[in-house]
Amino acid sequence: MPGIAELALGAAPIAGGAMLGVIAGNLKPPDVRGLIAKDMDLLERIPAEDIELKARLKASIDQRISELITAGDRSREIREAAMSYRGNWRDIVVFICAVLFTIVWWNVSHSRANWLTMFIAMIIVSVAAGIYAGRGVLRAIRTFLHRDDDQ
Repeated sequence: MPGIAELALGAAPIAGGAMLGVIAGNLKPPDVRGLIAKDMDLLERIPAEDIELKARLKASIDQRISELITAGDRSREIREAAMSYRGNWRDIVVFICAVLFTIVWWNVSHSRANWLTMFIAMIIVSVAAGIYAGRGVLRAIRTFLHRDDDQ
């Protein structure tokens, strides 16, 4: 049985991945609306006789506003697609791959420092993928049975 230090060392890659996920979730994008407001203020401060500079800055502001609207529309479409997702064959493939990788990991030398930690993580991933794939299969069966009742 590995010692606590070996378990901690073996858990380092998993903990690092979890920390990266937490950090990625906390990153803040730039405040595009605030930048546009600052540029609009700058546009008002440019002297009226500098027509070319004002026109170029106005074009830049208009382009960013257009991109902001396009990004909002795209985000809404992606959110609608994600909410309507009901699962498909890829969920089953992910489950099978997770189980196969767990079986392969079982055959790796058990003396490795991170063997137990990774094996436990793979079991958790396999169970989660199995639950998700099972939900999709049950939903497909339910849909199939209800379709037969309608005919």
